[in-house]
Amino acid sequence: MIYCVIPRELEAELYDKLVEYYSDNPNVTVIIDRREGDDRRNGRGYGGHREVRDRRNARIPGTFPDLPVPD
Repeated sequence: MIYCVIPRELEAELYDKLVEYYSDNPNVTVIIDRREGDDRRNGRGYGGHREVRDRRNARIPGTFPDLPVPD
């Protein structure tokens, strides 16, 4: 699926033209960008605080006895 996104400011002049242009292609959908408000990404780092964890099982604490080597 391919989305052709039109800014709200250009909806009046482009929407009908692009819907007609892509009418024979079922893989393309023309949509209008209706987002409002400020871009929340500006002025801050992406994502939250990530903690890198080692998910492997911890080894059993202590030492292992020396074993005799078989001949």
